[in-house]
Amino acid sequence: MKNEGSTQAPIRHSINFKDPEFLDPKKLDIEMRRVFDICHGCRRCFNLCDSFPKLFDFIDETKEGEVSELSSEKFKPVVDACTLCDMCFMTKCPYVPPHEFNLDFPHLMLRYKVKQRKNGEISNTVKQLIQIDRNAKFGIFFNKIINWISDVKNKFFRKILESITGIDKRAILPKYNSETFSNYFKNFKEKIFNKSQKRKVVIYSTCFVNFNKKSTGEAALKVLNHNNVEVEHSYVGCCGMPYLEQADLEQVVKQAKKISKELLSYIEKGYKIITLTASCGLMLKFEWPLLLPEDEGIKFLSKNTYDIDEYIVDISNKEGLKEGLKEIDGGVTVHHACHARAQNMGNKARDMLKLIPNVKIDIVERCAGHGGTFGLMKSTHDIANKVGKTTANTVKRKNNKYMASDCPLAGKHIKQLAEDVNIISDEAIHPIELIAKSYKL
Repeated sequence: MKNEGSTQAPIRHSINFKDPEFLDPKKLDIEMRRVFDICHGCRRCFNLCDSFPKLFDFIDETKEGEVSELSSEKFKPVVDACTLCDMCFMTKCPYVPPHEFNLDFPHLMLRYKVKQRKNGEISNTVKQLIQIDRNAKFGIFFNKIINWISDVKNKFFRKILESITGIDKRAILPKYNSETFSNYFKNFKEKIFNKSQKRKVVIYSTCFVNFNKKSTGEAALKVLNHNNVEVEHSYVGCCGMPYLEQADLEQVVKQAKKISKELLSYIEKGYKIITLTASCGLMLKFEWPLLLPEDEGIKFLSKNTYDIDEYIVDISNKEGLKEGLKEIDGGVTVHHACHARAQNMGNKARDMLKLIPNVKIDIVERCAGHGGTFGLMKSTHDIANKVGKTTANTVKRKNNKYMASDCPLAGKHIKQLAEDVNIISDEAIHPIELIAKSYKL
């Protein structure tokens, strides 16, 4: 071993999931043991999620306390506790590439999950839940009745739903919009739309904003329009993050190719791509290129994609935002979402909110524990609560009026765990919504 820890910037290798060795049982077992042995000797990640305490306990309980004695059957609970948040890779591990140990714990967990999928170990309920675009067509059309049935306060129906699907009756489920953001955009564009010779963007609204949280899209559109940015909209389909979390890499690639075709056509006309949730930004910027390393179009798209917070800060730094931002009535706790941190761009939510005059900002940089369907299912909901409780308690201590997060599911989960707080909304709001509020848009 040449160095205890790497001092170079971390890099990630492409995910060569079509290589026959990717799912070779013997090679996978060897690699799991190699990585687990290094993690067991280091233990810096013990407090990030439930995967590491499980792993360390399993090894410590063996007769000699060595990975070599660990049964391969113990791998599954460790993998199942991983939400692919990437925080061990991004913030803790000293042995990530280019270090010679070459550790990428999240992508190793993903590799194992692919094996689980191949062996039919992914539940049918989860497979149906991640069919976002299909489900949302019904969700939008029947939004009133579905929102009523799925409300956590509707204990009778939620108990039935739990018994049929395994979705925990305590988990707050996203509500459906009464209309898609796509439809809202068309109406907005027809009425009051500015043109700019300098900046042109396409809002890739993401499935969550398009179907579940239109308010984030409205705020982004109004702030961009107010600052004389020409805006178009694109939503061809879900970015594939739900498929990635459930190790359906073939479907992620299909989504990437389908969506990128339209987005690249805009880039060729001088537009930049704006994403409205942290997870989707991570997919377009990093996960797609890792799954399609030879696709030059995907690489080009990655270089021309911006998180909305990142883009507003860029306008502020280069041209300056339009005057008119006013003080808001209360402090803000900013949850720096894991998938925003994993983009390695700094805390752009904080930087953007600092543009509001005299704003009080507190930062929370801990995982909410939700992890897509992980926080919804009865089998893992308690683990999600365990991971997120410290984050929620930190938010509670800040005692601010607003909580903002670039991850809508994390925001819901934190608010549910943070009881008896001064936060005025039922969930975290996106930081761009506070900018819109400051502008009184």
